[in-house]
This record gives sequence, structure tokens and C-alpha cells, in this order.
Amino acid sequence: MTAPLHAIATVIFCACFLLVTFAGFWAARWKRADLHSLEEWGLAGRRFGTLITWFLIGGDFYTAYTVIAVPAALYGTGAPGFFAIPYCILLYPYMMLVLPRLWQVCHRRGYVTLADFAKGRFGHRPLAVAIALTGILATMPYIALQLVGMQEVISALGLRGEWPLIAAFVILAAYTYSSGLRAPAVIAIVKDIMLYIMVIAAILVIPSKLGGYGHVFSAASAALAQKKPPASIILQPSQYWSYATLAFGSAIAIVLYPHTATGVLSSASGRVIKRNAALLPAYNLLLALIALLGYFALAAGIHSADTSSAVPLLFVHMFPEYFSGFCLAAIGIGALVPAAIMSIAAANLFTRNLYGELIHRSMTPKQEAAQAKLVSLFLKIGALTFVLLVRAQYAIELQLLGGIWIAQIFPAVILGLFTRWFRGTALFWGWLAGMTAGTGMAWTRDLKSSICPLHIAGHTFAMYAAVPSLLINLLVSVGVTLALNAAGRERDTDSTMAADYEMQGA
Repeated sequence: MTAPLHAIATVIFCACFLLVTFAGFWAARWKRADLHSLEEWGLAGRRFGTLITWFLIGGDFYTAYTVIAVPAALYGTGAPGFFAIPYCILLYPYMMLVLPRLWQVCHRRGYVTLADFAKGRFGHRPLAVAIALTGILATMPYIALQLVGMQEVISALGLRGEWPLIAAFVILAAYTYSSGLRAPAVIAIVKDIMLYIMVIAAILVIPSKLGGYGHVFSAASAALAQKKPPASIILQPSQYWSYATLAFGSAIAIVLYPHTATGVLSSASGRVIKRNAALLPAYNLLLALIALLGYFALAAGIHSADTSSAVPLLFVHMFPEYFSGFCLAAIGIGALVPAAIMSIAAANLFTRNLYGELIHRSMTPKQEAAQAKLVSLFLKIGALTFVLLVRAQYAIELQLLGGIWIAQIFPAVILGLFTRWFRGTALFWGWLAGMTAGTGMAWTRDLKSSICPLHIAGHTFAMYAAVPSLLINLLVSVGVTLALNAAGRERDTDSTMAADYEMQGA
């Protein structure tokens, strides 16, 4: 059933979009520099301080699809949807341990991507190409999902046709092309302020309209019990393994996405990253409150076969039009920030680590930037085409697969920050084994879920496929390294030095 047009909400939504469009183009003048180089266009000259980095990395992690998908998981499946909360709790100490070290070596060596680091550390070109391909493949459906989130918002407004999504895409493409990473950094500030206002209003107003939090949880529990299969607001024993491995595997994977690395490497220092790891839990509080919107939708009687539409429909149903337009704009703008960063990050990978490595062509900084801009544009066109021509469910399924894939670069990148024991050749074969195993596990589930039952010693453990496939990856990497060491094979050259990993002022 098509939603009626909400005129006032649409006007507010468009006004907010005009504001961020202006901000996106103005960003080219902010911290003015020559944007005809990849360092400036793709990493903003590595000059962002604590506050901007906080907003930028927060924009990376908490996307439009996060605001829609996390509550949608609670709306559809109940307690398992809360896995995002412990996953982020695990994430921040992990970030504080590894990301300042990553920033340090990449800053000193001029690395723009994780594939740059892997090539420098292990001197193995196929490994660098594998990491670049993995990053691009994992990022493409992520960009598409931001557009899916935008679609849900547009649908809730009652706008018909594909033109609103195309218009939003054109705006995104234009200011990303002209301003580079500075555009999403500026817009992230606006987006996060709007999100905090939206969430605070939602947790105060909506429960009061529904009879209080006690009634919300009671009504949500009753509604979940009627689903097929029945769900619950309390995690069941059979869900413990899937819940724990999903949280653990997601925490491992998120820092390996190209857009996360781009946000990190744009920072001014390793100390900025440490401060951000300490400050980012504020976003986790926001995420926990956002998750409750799924239960609010159940208690409010929102009925939709598409769980992703639950939150937009909730806002339209519970708030006056002017404020529902504001809330939907916050979600929509939340799609623009990560989509821009993701397309920039993937373009950096293609330019530096695929085109440069496979074609063996040396480019000037200006040529690198020009190519990255064009690749970024084509990536967005590809994501838009995918969303317009293919069911949104396919984008979700590919994103589930992308999380499994990106975890497979953990040995080369994260372990590589702390040890040179592994051989580049071994890490490549480990990557291939992990990719094959993880894809096979997801395929057995028809790509409908990333949770796979593993039968061990007469027991069945439902686990996030990224975790067992990463274990296979590590076993192969260790085995091949031991075999090459035993054979006396010469090591590839490590271009980094011990001093590169030492924290400045530490």
C-alpha cells in the first residue's frame, strides 16, 4: 500500500537537504588546499582534529542503514538485534590498541589505503591486490544499502517514482567530486546533531504516548510472540553462540572496511585516534536508544512486511509532520555521509592498488586524484543502478557476505601491525582459504543469513560465518609460513621500519 504524500514533512525534508548541499559544496573552501592530489581529495591532507574525526568516524559507523536496520532487527527478530551494542563495546578498546599504530606507520610512509600498508609490510603484490579487491567488493553493497535506507525514507514521505532518489544521488555525486573527504566531514556535523535531537525526542515523546516503557516492552513482547517463527525480547539459549560470534566478528571486521581506514588516516595524529576511541562510546549510547525504536514500532502497532520501513513509518505515525520531516531528513542525510566516504575509500583502493599495481603505470598526484574522482562517481552510479534495478534484499544479502569477506584481511593488516612473522605468500593463501570457506558457508544458507550451523563432536553451534572462516584463514597462514620457513625460502622485503610504529609523544 502506497503511503499518502506528507507535504509539510516533504518541505522540511527538502529544506534540510538544501542545507547540507550548500555545506557539501562549501567544504571545498574549508581548510583550503589543492584538491588535485589524492592526499588532499581522498584524505583531506591528514589534518582533521579530534572533533571533526569524532563526527567523521561516527558517520562511518552510524549510517542511515544503521538507524533503519538495527531497530528493524528488533522489530523482526527481537533480542538478537541487540548484538550491535556489545559489538561496539568490544570495538572501542580494539580501536585504541590498533588504529593509532596504523595511523603512525601510514603517515610516515605516505600510505593511503590498507593495501598500501600490506604491500609495504610484506612486499607481496598479490596480497595487496587481494586486499584492495576485498575492500571494494565489501564496500559496494554497503553504498547500495545507504541508498536503500534513503528509499525507505522517501517512501515514508509518500513521494512516488525514482526521481527523488536520483536527485539525492546527483547531489551526493556532485559535492563529493568537487570537495572530496571534506564534504562528508562537514555534513557529518549537521547529521549527528540532527540524529541526537531525533533520538532524544523519540525516547521522551513516543513512550509517553504509548503508556510508558513498561507498556512498550509488554506490547513488543506480545507482538514478537505472534511472529513466525516466534521471537522474544529475551535472548534464548539457542541464540547465544550466534549472538556472541556476530558481535565478536563484527567488531573485528568494522575497522577493516576501507571507509573506516579513510576516516582514521585523515586524522592529524595518533593521539587524535586515541581520544576518539575514548569519546566514541557516546555513539554507543545513541545506538542503544536507536535500537529501542524497533520495540516502539511494535508497541505502536506499525505493521509492515518490510521491517526496514518500521522506523520511518513510526516517525510519520507518532510525530507531527514538521518534526517527522526533520527526523526523516536526519536519516536521509545519514545516508549521504557514509556513502560519500565509502565511494572515496573504494576509489582510493582502485586508483592506488588495482590500476596502479595491475597496469604498472606511475601517475602524478594530479592524475591519481582525477582518476579517483571518476572512479568514485562510477561507483555511486553502479550502486544507484543496482538499487533501482534489483530487489533491495539482494543488497542486504551481499552486505552480509561483505562482512565475512572483509574479516579475512585481519591477519595481513591487524596482525601485520604487530608482527612480521607471517609470510606474504602465506597470508595470500590464507586469505583465499578464508574467502572460499566464508562464501561457501553463506552459500549453504542461500545468502539469506550469515549465521551458519556448525556440527562439531555431535553438537551444533550456530555461528557467524566470518569467525570460523577467519580461523581457517589463520590456520592456512600459519601452516604455509611454517612450510616456507622450513624450506628456507627467502622473505620478501619489508619497506617499513621499527621506528615507523613508534607513537609520537608516547
